[in-house]
Amino acid sequence: MWLLGLSAFATLLSLARSDFPGGWAIDAANLAILAIGWAKARVILWHYLGLAGTGLWRQGFDFAVTAYTLLLMALTVLG
Repeated sequence: MWLLGLSAFATLLSLARSDFPGGWAIDAANLAILAIGWAKARVILWHYLGLAGTGLWRQGFDFAVTAYTLLLMALTVLG
């Protein structure tokens, strides 16, 4: 249910983004969509791939996904 809800929210946000006035509003929408993607990746890793109880593996994947998401967010803001 989390994946379905997050996907629906990201879709609605991306469709509404074209109606935003521009500038910071579009950047904020892009950052929100990236944050939703980060949350979806964590749900998939933890629950569907079974990393919720693995400790070190979960922390490693969380670090990698978070670092990649932050890199994409930085590039979004700078670009």
